[in-house]
Amino acid sequence: MKNLHHINKINMVILTNKPKFALFIFGFFLLLQLNSLAQKHSPKGFDAIYSGIPWYTQDGNTVSAHGASIVKDNGKFYLFGESKTDSSNAFAGFSCYSSSDLYNWKFEKMVLPVQETGKLGPNRVGERVKVLKCPKTGEYVMFMHVDDLSYKDQFIGYATSNTINGTYTFKGALLFDGKPIKKWDMGMYQDTDEKGYLITHSGNLYQLSDDYKSVTQQLVSNMTSQCESPAIFKKDGIYFWLGSGLTSWERNDNYYFTATSLKGPWTERGLFAPKETLTWNSQTTYVLPIEGSKDTTFLFMGDRWSFPRQNSSATYVWQPLTINGNSISLPDFKESWQLNISTGEWKTTDIKGKKIDDLNTKLINYQGNWTHSPNHSSSISRSDAKESSFSINFKGKQVGMFGNSGPDGGYAKIIIQNKKGEIIHSSIIDMYCKYSESSLKFLSPILTKGNYKLTVSVMGEHGNWSNKKGTLFGSSGNFISLDKIIVNN
Repeated sequence: MKNLHHINKINMVILTNKPKFALFIFGFFLLLQLNSLAQKHSPKGFDAIYSGIPWYTQDGNTVSAHGASIVKDNGKFYLFGESKTDSSNAFAGFSCYSSSDLYNWKFEKMVLPVQETGKLGPNRVGERVKVLKCPKTGEYVMFMHVDDLSYKDQFIGYATSNTINGTYTFKGALLFDGKPIKKWDMGMYQDTDEKGYLITHSGNLYQLSDDYKSVTQQLVSNMTSQCESPAIFKKDGIYFWLGSGLTSWERNDNYYFTATSLKGPWTERGLFAPKETLTWNSQTTYVLPIEGSKDTTFLFMGDRWSFPRQNSSATYVWQPLTINGNSISLPDFKESWQLNISTGEWKTTDIKGKKIDDLNTKLINYQGNWTHSPNHSSSISRSDAKESSFSINFKGKQVGMFGNSGPDGGYAKIIIQNKKGEIIHSSIIDMYCKYSESSLKFLSPILTKGNYKLTVSVMGEHGNWSNKKGTLFGSSGNFISLDKIIVNN
């Protein structure tokens, strides 16, 4: 009788408020239907780590976070890096992105923007940003190389924030015996006892104070020459110190040292990627341990610079390190691989989709001056004629392309249009490499499944730069190429 009383009461409410109730029910079921459609048709994220190609945030913008580090905080990964432009190497701010799986990144904010004036103001340099959480104060402390555009005013600076993704306050120089540390390429390391350390080029290692805001002692002095972009990690009581040679924005064969104490002695171990692969065309920036229930994967994080188009075309090379005792290696290049955050295990994975060979002119439309070079195993179509292009109409949710990079490689412009002809995505990719290599060059953001057109054209541009001594580096030509297209339905 009690339940019947409540039912009658509800019926009375419905009868006396019929128009409003009907509108409420209609709206409720419409909301459910729209939510169901959104779940059915909304794009899903990336399902692997892809190296050497531009990455995109969940809203389709390029991930710009170079010279980076990652902090895991409350179950989420925060990526801090240099935000770059395509026009200058001047400081453009330090960016922060977050992810729960290391595949899909959300832009949090510019956590340290260009300052109105001062050492990190306009037309200055800010590089190699690293963040550590100080266990004593609970603050997040950011470290960076500060300089002028001629690289003659270098020092290690720091900034602080009470929250990991908050706006950091620049505090100035990190002091040792009351003086700035006048070094440039730098890295940071937090040991398992939570003590913090500053690493600089040429093999210098400093211990931080308990609040991470000054240096208390220098543990290692000038261990080696060069050794830019330094990074340290530890496994089974052995410390590994990674670094690169000095070749400006060019890649080189990075090398490493080992020790059983941070004070040393440090033993040089040689290269950790095959000789003349130039560390799979990258430069060390950080090594992140992913500790799981079954294993620990040590994630090598490298930058593939692309001066001057550092925002559009500079990419990332993230690979799982192979570690055996005091030996580490990146024995081969993994274009795509998956990392289980829970177990700490990793595995290689295939890039999903239907592959379309570059000689399939029934599907691929070439415009301009192209050469097509078939051989027994594959084919490559190449052009360096400005505005020459190829295009393909496809139906699916993602499109990518494989091509060949070489010493004469240039920039390619990529656009994706919807069935109305509207441009929904554009990118610039770099096909320069000091040696000839064929790999995945582009993989679009996940699209709502539909009909699209991909167009790739020759920009007639390539990267060139010089180091402090005036030595010229970079490409000798503007070639772009196509091996095959991949469409994920």
